[in-house]
Amino acid sequence: MKSNLWKSVKITLAFCVFLGVAYVSVLWLFGQAFSPNRGNAEVVMLHGKVVGAANVGQTFTQDIYFWSRPSAVDYNGGGSGGSNKGPSNPEYLAEVEARIDTFLLKHPYLERSEVPSEMVTASGSGLDPDISPEAAYVQTKRVADARGVSEKTVRSIAEEQIQKPLLGLFGPYRVNVLKLNVALDERLSK
Repeated sequence: MKSNLWKSVKITLAFCVFLGVAYVSVLWLFGQAFSPNRGNAEVVMLHGKVVGAANVGQTFTQDIYFWSRPSAVDYNGGGSGGSNKGPSNPEYLAEVEARIDTFLLKHPYLERSEVPSEMVTASGSGLDPDISPEAAYVQTKRVADARGVSEKTVRSIAEEQIQKPLLGLFGPYRVNVLKLNVALDERLSK
């Protein structure tokens, strides 16, 4: 019995070292060698300064910028998560209605049925940095008017920022809101 206990302790220690050190080291080395940015988050720069991480959404409320999806956690990466309110929850429905009203107030040229659902509902993580191209297109008139440029100019910048699905198959077409807003500032700054 004593020898079985000692064998069990040795095996447990060996697996702790293997899984706690060797396995993590192999993953880290793989990330350093083969992943974008050497395994680090992609940062977005504007005029030589870091303005944010490309994979974490941010709040944009000014009319000169495209807006992100709402966030149940105010884009706090340390507290990622949704609201846990179901679609039949009266409190949740009131929040969505208020978001629709606010969106329509800033986009009076839209009908209620034209408001993209992603612009009034939060993502599951609360950190989603992307919107669909359609959600960007409905905002181009507001952004163009606020910046004093043509809608065609703003739309072309938005179209340049569309990211295609992985290998043309996996995932949707999407637009990273932070990258789009930085592109606007770079191209249209006065």
